[in-house]
Parts: sequence; C-alpha cells; structure tokens
Amino acid sequence: MAGETAKAGTVATRWLAYVTTLPTDDPAARMRILRTLESLGCAVLRDGVFLLPDTPAARQGLTSLADHVARINGSAHLLSVSSLDEAQARQFLGLFDRTRKYDEMIKAVASLKSAFGISDPVSIMRLLNKHKREYKIISALDFFPSEPRERAARALSEAEQAVHTLMFPQAQRKGGTVDTTGKQYFQRAWATRKPLWADQLASAWLIRRFIDPEATLLWLDKNQECPARAIGYAFDGATFCNSKDKVTFEEILASFKLDQNAALARIGTLIHALDAGATQVAEAAGVQTLLQGALRRSDSEAQLLAETEMTFDLLYEAYFDAPGKA
Repeated sequence: MAGETAKAGTVATRWLAYVTTLPTDDPAARMRILRTLESLGCAVLRDGVFLLPDTPAARQGLTSLADHVARINGSAHLLSVSSLDEAQARQFLGLFDRTRKYDEMIKAVASLKSAFGISDPVSIMRLLNKHKREYKIISALDFFPSEPRERAARALSEAEQAVHTLMFPQAQRKGGTVDTTGKQYFQRAWATRKPLWADQLASAWLIRRFIDPEATLLWLDKNQECPARAIGYAFDGATFCNSKDKVTFEEILASFKLDQNAALARIGTLIHALDAGATQVAEAAGVQTLLQGALRRSDSEAQLLAETEMTFDLLYEAYFDAPGKA
C-alpha cells in the first residue's frame, strides 16, 4: 500500500523536479526522452514535470538528460525542492509505491506451483528466471525499502528452492550410477520427452558422439509412455535422469565414466548452469542465445538437434586440450 511505502521513507523529503519542454517536430526524439525518464523511475506530476528523490545518481542522470534535451532544441530545468509538510511528503512518496507490481509478481510466482508435477521443471525454472529479472528491474527503481519488496524477494527465493528440488530429486539409484557393464548400449533407441532444451539436446549429442553413434533418437510427447526397449533419459523415472546434484548430462557422463574427459565435464557444468538458471558460467548466456535461435528456426525436433549439435561440437573443440597442444 502507499502508506507502507510512505511510512518507510518519510525521512526522505528532498526531491528533484525536472521541468522540460520537448520539441514537437521530432516525435522519435521526444519518445526517447520520455522513455529515458521512465527508465530512471521518474514520477509524473503533470505534463512536462517529473519527480525523483534527490540522490547523486538521479542528479547525474537528469543532468545528462538535460544536456541532451538542449541539443535537440528542447529545454529542461532541474530544481531541488522539499516537501512543504508531512501530507505532501506522503503524497510524493505514494507516487513511487511499487506494491501493486510486487503483488502481481508474487501472484505470478505462486501460480507456478500449479505446474509442479505436470510441466517440465526446467520450463518452470525458465519462467521463474523471467520473474527474477522483472524483480531486478522493479527493485532497481524502488527507492524506498518496503515490506512488499521483501515479500517478493522471499517468494522468489522459496520458489527457486522448490523448483530446484524438482529438478534435482534425491538419487533414485544406489550409488547414483547405472550399471553399464551388463547391458548393451549400442544401436539402441534412446527416448526423451518434449519440449527439448539444453539438457535433453546436450545429452542427445553426447549419446550420438560418444556412446551410441548409431542410436535412434525418439522424442516423446509429455504423457507418452517410453517404449519398453528404449533407453529413457532426461525425464522423471528414466534410466538416466536428474539426481540430487547432477543434471542428466552429468549423470550420463558419470555412468559411462566420461566425466574424466575435462572438456565433457566442462560442458556438463555449463548445461547444469543453463538448466538451473545459474549465472556463474561465463559462456551460459551466449550458449542460451544460440539455443534459443536454433529453437526459433527449427520446424522439428530432429532439425533442432541438428542445429544445436554444431554448438556442442564447437564447445567441445574449444574446451578440448589435446595432448601435445600448447
């Protein structure tokens, strides 16, 4: 509520008023200025008059903008003002209340729980990461600490923990590995569920390149049963699936003793980061962009795999430190 924001920030009664007249003969330039004011978090007092708390960052941003406005034949004046009384201070503070946005975000995050056990946990995590980015944008323009902001942060943290538990359940197999010595894993059908994303695609690439070059790959619909003779991977109950600490790609590496290959292990760390929404792997954002591009231009799962196999091939070449190489 506005009262909560005001209560948290009644001490801040110094403000910056930005009074501007923008040229009417250049709509594009006018729109850029207005969008910049919005990105700074300005509240609108009336047409051409904007308000911000008086902070060094706000002064710097508005001063730079005033210089730009002058260059496009507009005018801008930056004034330091103070609230006349407590009532006006609360009125001004209310202009910066972000409670409604936080409440909408909390509801959206809570609604993700309805997909638990139905949708792919990786897809849920991708939606949650979108809400996390929105939170950063809102909180960056929330100039006064508030209880709604803390509630939104808690909701995101609790949801992230819950989704992480879905993605990395307790290991279902003793020792966390599969016995690969008593079965044949050559010229087999390997099945995973749609929609395909980083872990499924990377695992399919790994199977074809290092385990079963003549594999037949099957793409199952969400509720489609895995054929009895197929080897399932990257879904709940599959022969190879996420464990407490590993994504499927890492589980397959460990099961076939490929985790000693430093390049493959490094790709495993990257896939783990992509599926968990982590940011500590520098290449993660770039690889995610490449996968999204492949997803948009592909008409089928087979084409999507073909598009992304090149990405994983190049990553492997980049990470591979062959004997004798400098």
